[in-house]
Amino acid sequence: MPDSKNSRRAACPKWLAGLSRRPDLSSQPKLKWDLFVEQAAFLDLLDQLQGEERIAVDTEFHRERTYFPRVALVQIAWSGGLVLLDPLEIDLSPLTVLLESETLWVMHAAGQDIEVFQRACGTTPRHLFDTQLAAGFMGMSSPSLSALSHRELGFRLSKGDRLTDWLSRPLTESQLAYAASDVAHLLEIHDRLMAGLEARGRLAWAVAECEEMLQREVTRRVPEDAWRRIKEARSLRGEASLVARSVAAWRERRAARVDRPVRHVLSDLAVVAIAQRRPSSMEDLRKVRGIDAKHLKGASAEGILKAVAEAGNLPPLLPDEDRSGGRQQESRAAVTLVSAWVAQLARDLQMDPALVGTRSDIEALIRREKASRMAHGWRHDLIGEPVEELLSGRAALAFDGAGELVLIPRNN
Repeated sequence: MPDSKNSRRAACPKWLAGLSRRPDLSSQPKLKWDLFVEQAAFLDLLDQLQGEERIAVDTEFHRERTYFPRVALVQIAWSGGLVLLDPLEIDLSPLTVLLESETLWVMHAAGQDIEVFQRACGTTPRHLFDTQLAAGFMGMSSPSLSALSHRELGFRLSKGDRLTDWLSRPLTESQLAYAASDVAHLLEIHDRLMAGLEARGRLAWAVAECEEMLQREVTRRVPEDAWRRIKEARSLRGEASLVARSVAAWRERRAARVDRPVRHVLSDLAVVAIAQRRPSSMEDLRKVRGIDAKHLKGASAEGILKAVAEAGNLPPLLPDEDRSGGRQQESRAAVTLVSAWVAQLARDLQMDPALVGTRSDIEALIRREKASRMAHGWRHDLIGEPVEELLSGRAALAFDGAGELVLIPRNN
């Protein structure tokens, strides 16, 4: 039975219908892999993989000095083998046919890998199962692949080559072995997680969460939303808020255009300082904290001043999006109380508390924001609906004899 009487199971995807639920408990052989550096061999591989129900995928990339990830290696494992693709020699764009197929892509902590494929192929996996995300439904909090492997399979993976230079050639045997190990055991881990999730009645939740994460990653870099990733900008009001939104959007576009990290273009501190001072001239800009010589010449200075000048043309935030002002103060007590109950619920269910819901999720729910994650899906069944009862006065939170919070109906 599901953990919540009201939980609604998502429709079973095609890839799930034919997938074995029994975990593969066979011992793992010594790793073997093929390194592909020829386009023709890669295309032959794609023909072979199109019949697979699922594949395990990972990437190695660098992005310390760039806006976009620079992919250095792609690892793929399936029921019949394991290959390493060298994207410095191979054009990855034909992967599109596999990305858009019914094949399930099993990945671990897939967020930035999704961006790699979006950049290299122009699209993302149609079906995704993120083992790190799924592990949260079984009590693990954002586990590394090594930690998850240790829990599910009884051994840890080597981390020795994680931070090596993946763009150098030739890659060492140690690097190749490390890369291969990142996908070699993912399908067995997937089997174990599937069995555990189904036993707990949480499989539909995990599938839905993976789909939601995929959509979130696809839209994560929208310039107009860049201000939301700056903590201090989210609390600004009035004209300062408009300027922060405009300057943050300019920074995002500029970073993408020159392929540099956003904070190399302009720091968060400078974005907020510009929003507060609203410079209208080069002399004004020179006095802003966080602005140095590189910002006072050429396209940077012009772009910043133009973004400030055009801030007034931005549409106002919708009520659900405006998180400044007195409403946060008014709801603080309710947020604190509900947060304590949600944290306890997560412990009782042996789920990752951050997966169940963050403080921001709870604030959005209490403000009755339609876009709140707790206003729909499994979170609504588990948390949103009971909290709605609480806010309407039809339920109350009380302590039981063991000192734990319980939500009980109220008799009017």
